[in-house]
Amino acid sequence: MVKMQAEAADEAIAALPGWSRQDEKWMQGSYRFATFVEAIAFVGKVAEIAEAMNHHPFIGIDYKKVTLRLTTWHAGGLTELDMQSAERYNEVYRTSIPGNG
Repeated sequence: MVKMQAEAADEAIAALPGWSRQDEKWMQGSYRFATFVEAIAFVGKVAEIAEAMNHHPFIGIDYKKVTLRLTTWHAGGLTELDMQSAERYNEVYRTSIPGNG
C-alpha cells in the first residue's frame, strides 16, 4: 500500500460520516450506541472485518461509545486500505445495529 497524499486523504475522509483526520498519520471514527451490549457487539463485528482484511484498528470502548483509529504502519500513514476499512465499519454500523440503519 502507498501512503495517500494529504489532499486525497482529506477528500476521502470527508466522504466518510463520523470520521476525521487526526494528524499526518491517523484517522478516527466514533460510534454511539443505545446500550453497552450493542457497543460490544459492534466491536465483535469490527474484529471480524479487521481479521478478514488483515488490517486492524486501535479500538477504544467508553461504555456506549466506540472509537476506532486507523493508520497503515508499513506505508507510514493513511492508505486506501484505511478508507476501505472505515467504509466497512460504517456499513456495519448502519445496517446491523438496531436503530442505526
